[in-house]
Amino acid sequence: MDIRAQVSSVFHLDKCIGCHTCSIACKNLWTDRRGNEYMWWNNVETKPGTGYPTKWEDQEKYNGGWERVGTQLRLKQGGKAATIGKIFHNPDLPTMDDYYEPFTYKYADLTNAPAGTDQPTARAVSMVSGKPMKIEAGPNWDDDLSGSTVYAANDPGVIELSAEQQQQLFTIEKMVMFHLPRICNHCSNPACVASCPSGAIYKRGEDGIVLINQDKCRGWRMCVSACPYKKTYYGWSSGKSEKCILCFPRQEAGEAPACFHACVGRIRYLGVLLYDADKIEETAMKADGELAAAQREMILDPFDPQVLAAARKGGMAEQIIKAAQKSPVYKFVKEWGIALPLHPEFRTLPMLFYVPPLLPVLSTEHQGTQKLADDFFTSLEQARLPLMYLAGLFAGGNEEEVKAVYRRLIAVRIQRRAETVGDMAEAEVAKARELAGLDSKTLDAIYRMTSLTRIKERIQVPPMLREQAVEAGMDPEEYKQSMGFGSRKAPKRRW
Repeated sequence: MDIRAQVSSVFHLDKCIGCHTCSIACKNLWTDRRGNEYMWWNNVETKPGTGYPTKWEDQEKYNGGWERVGTQLRLKQGGKAATIGKIFHNPDLPTMDDYYEPFTYKYADLTNAPAGTDQPTARAVSMVSGKPMKIEAGPNWDDDLSGSTVYAANDPGVIELSAEQQQQLFTIEKMVMFHLPRICNHCSNPACVASCPSGAIYKRGEDGIVLINQDKCRGWRMCVSACPYKKTYYGWSSGKSEKCILCFPRQEAGEAPACFHACVGRIRYLGVLLYDADKIEETAMKADGELAAAQREMILDPFDPQVLAAARKGGMAEQIIKAAQKSPVYKFVKEWGIALPLHPEFRTLPMLFYVPPLLPVLSTEHQGTQKLADDFFTSLEQARLPLMYLAGLFAGGNEEEVKAVYRRLIAVRIQRRAETVGDMAEAEVAKARELAGLDSKTLDAIYRMTSLTRIKERIQVPPMLREQAVEAGMDPEEYKQSMGFGSRKAPKRRW
């Protein structure tokens, strides 16, 4: 057993209001530089929709992630020989059309335009050519357009649905949407790390955060094509690839990542997970429908004496173990089983998990009274957002995984309704608990964690212990001057 610690996250999609505060907080902090205009380390998409960059989920187009070849796991974009062959021409990269052409406005025209009969306007200009342009795309261009025949209809998940399901989804009275915030998943089996020819990308041993060494990066962009989530970007000004760093300088100072701290809906939870690194390959080799459960199995109980003994034997600090025992992420993913990984079939074992959005069917009435628990679960099959679509997003197509999550979420609502409104019989509540497989105390704990907790309970930043690690190898004062994102060393010739 090889016990590792991973700083992991849970996003509760029922609470996301799509305000993009997280995106702006991240943008202002890390990617407001020249050459980074189209970089959105944190973005919020509308689902169903094509996402950002366009159709990033379509691995037939981008060849990202891993695939099983016989008894082995292989990068979908090819091995080392194929990688070398693509250094000068990589057909799997997103183009500017898949992102968008960066633009600004001629704001000065609003105040400096000569007097005339027309109202002055600030025309859009391209940040690439400097010429006036017509804006046709943006980082969340399909925002709130879930019924669109352009965006929603081209969602790779929607295309997989039957003609009947698609027709139902686009019926005007059944239209439905939800927001999907995305950052780097800091995967346990990251394809970006495996694809980098220069070895610039690495996963930190102490906390699992995936970073790009800006001094080693040669800008070959294999990480961009290999990442199935398209969460690495190429900076055209610096000539380096960049990605979400999970605000590790903030975490090392005991602060939450900027997007977590700014989140208006309080949808984001952060904490440490312990997992068995010896099981990574075995887990990633599972069939698509088994991957979500296998990844949950790979995560270990931080209270198990056997796990603790192995962790201590491997040199894990007591502070990290205590942080894992307080982790809200462990509760969501393992203890309660209501958070699932995004597209586990990419086989990167993402360590960001999502609580799926509850289906709108809950708001309906049945002859003026609330429906019984049995009716709720039966109606899942007739929900406006097909379970098959959600299973394609969060469970490798396994609808039973998604149903199990919904049974628990619905049981929480039924129990809370019985307590606060009082119009449900105890027999109905008991039936909901039985179907969910959870007791009353656990359902109450889920309610409190999702509704009432303060930031110190939602976000458990572990002690990073970077000072100890740094002091062992270099002068802390020298380290402090160069910490943060990017290289501070002036470039110089090596000959």
